[in-house]
Amino acid sequence: MTLNPNLYRLTVLHRQLDDAERREVRRRGADPFRLLRLKTLKLVVKERLAALTMRSALRPALAR
Repeated sequence: MTLNPNLYRLTVLHRQLDDAERREVRRRGADPFRLLRLKTLKLVVKERLAALTMRSALRPALAR
């Protein structure tokens, strides 16, 4: 089974957003609006990952 390039790209992006969120939380005087933006983006990426995973999981079942 090969990894979908979009799935890989979104996984990397989610990890980068997670790292940026952690850095912002640890920073003195963290910007609450930046944190909110990072969390929102991370959620959007997570939803896209879930949708892509569901779609790819259904595809082999439909081919039978």
